[in-house]
Amino acid sequence: MKRSATLALTTAAVVAALSAGYWFGQRHASPAPALAAPDTSQSKTGRKLLYYRNPMGLPDTSPVPKKDPMGMDYIAVFEGDDTANAAEGQIRISPEKVQKLGVRTVPAEARVLERNVRALGRIEIDERRTVAVAPRFEGWVERLLVNATGQQVARGQLLFEAYSPELVSAQREYAIAARGAESLAQGDASAHESMRALADASLARLKNWEVSDTQIKDLTKQGDARRTLGFRSPVSGVVMEKKALQGMRFMPGDTLFQIADLSSVWAIVDVNEQDIAAVQTGRKASITLNAYPGKTFEGTVSYIYPTLNAETRTVPVRVELANPQGLLKPGLFASMTLSSAPGGSVVTVPTSAVIDSGTRQIVLVQRSEGHFESRGVKLGARSGEFVEVLEGVQAGDLVVVSANFLIDAESNLKTAVQGLTAASAPSAAPAATSSVGHHGKGRIEAIDATSGELTLAHEPIASLKWPAMTMDFVLANNALAKGLKAGDAVQFDFVERKPGEWVVTKLVPAAVGSGDPHAGH
Repeated sequence: MKRSATLALTTAAVVAALSAGYWFGQRHASPAPALAAPDTSQSKTGRKLLYYRNPMGLPDTSPVPKKDPMGMDYIAVFEGDDTANAAEGQIRISPEKVQKLGVRTVPAEARVLERNVRALGRIEIDERRTVAVAPRFEGWVERLLVNATGQQVARGQLLFEAYSPELVSAQREYAIAARGAESLAQGDASAHESMRALADASLARLKNWEVSDTQIKDLTKQGDARRTLGFRSPVSGVVMEKKALQGMRFMPGDTLFQIADLSSVWAIVDVNEQDIAAVQTGRKASITLNAYPGKTFEGTVSYIYPTLNAETRTVPVRVELANPQGLLKPGLFASMTLSSAPGGSVVTVPTSAVIDSGTRQIVLVQRSEGHFESRGVKLGARSGEFVEVLEGVQAGDLVVVSANFLIDAESNLKTAVQGLTAASAPSAAPAATSSVGHHGKGRIEAIDATSGELTLAHEPIASLKWPAMTMDFVLANNALAKGLKAGDAVQFDFVERKPGEWVVTKLVPAAVGSGDPHAGH
């Protein structure tokens, strides 16, 4: 009986000790695993974390924090960030960044464009107002009255007197024939007709030699042949060329004087081929010359030449100018300004609003506060600071005219990042991903720094399970190849920019690149 009581007391003490130990352990134990883990997809500010993007702007994202091949941390992108949640072809920029970038917008306006065409040229002689004095018979310069190039002459002014035996003989023949026809007027009719025909033939010969009617009348009255024949200027102008010398002999057709009428001249200007469509005959043009600063001469476009100069890609255009005071001297350089005919009202934007990539033109349009859209446009005529927009923009659209290149860079980055967002979006239980960068060693087989192409014979690449082989790469920057040549042993880092395209981001000689491949970053 006593033994049973002792056993019961011992059992009660053990139970009490176990209960106390359990209660004490429960008070000091860690939280139960059934409690939910904190939501890492929420930032301290309450915004939802979307993904992490490459710090160098490469189209690479990650659902978890990571580093790029150069040891730089990926950048977190939250819901509502500048490059997130924008519609296709649009970009969202916070008002703070808009102000910091200095973004300025103006509305596209409908206006009448008056296109000004400018071209350079020179003053030339009007070819239609140039004459040559060339005797039609053989002779000698008996007396020279105008004996200097550049001398001003009036119409009908005597230039020189010429002696010619042929001329003297022709005058005598005409005088004899004329007197014979007159004496036979009352005689035999057939003889009279024959003598009259001989007189007419002699007269025609003198006229063909440019003997004036006054000289012929004097010859008929006096009956004596003149020894010399005077040559007079057919126009008023300037002697541009003088070959006549006192006593010289000349042959039929020799040009002894060349005289130009400079009361009207030409300005031959070279118009660029892209402006030739705006030039029309009959339009007024303004001509300025360095010789007369501040003075403008008005002319008329009279002719557009049918050929283009292949070397300068210009088309000659002729402008006629009145020159009553003789200020416009042949050979002076001239500058033409031509206002094309204004058309109807067209939609225009400032030229600073257009981003020209070489293959297409882009205008950034503000849809709302902080939201911008990139639009491809088709451009038309230009006039000063404005350009016509044929397609892509309507009147009233707000276009960006300042910092548009910076916004376009943001837009391109957003497009590249969003291309991988769907595939890289974080799941409920994200798994760690491996780095997109790879490292290798090899030898340069061929290198072209201009095109950015590189051929490497590399050792096995463990991160990709590649065996040793020779393959082509693309240089991320042509400067990476500076100082390197075919045959050099190198170490290199590379990434896959798109399927099948491997881009080298670091390239150093093997001796320099030994050890940590990311040293120096």
